[in-house]
Amino acid sequence: MFRTRTRDEWCVLLEGSDACFAPVLDWDEAPVHPHNVARGTFADVGGVVQPAPAPRFSRTAPVVPPATAHDDGPTVLRRWGVPAEAIAPLCAS
Repeated sequence: MFRTRTRDEWCVLLEGSDACFAPVLDWDEAPVHPHNVARGTFADVGGVVQPAPAPRFSRTAPVVPPATAHDDGPTVLRRWGVPAEAIAPLCAS
């Protein structure tokens, strides 16, 4: 039955009704969907859109952590204890 219509056609039919319904959104759509915008579900941290801190309470606003510098892959792998001889093949793949 669901394959008889596109996602957008189902949205037109069901949004605003009392049906328990929500579309499955991709990562580009989710931050700009009206439901998520109204609830502050996503935050921009240093130019990177990501899920906002949760849970959110009425009297205690969550703190969005500041952006931090990002290390490159090999630096992170070394910090995690990955042997040096394993890093080059991982980066090459």
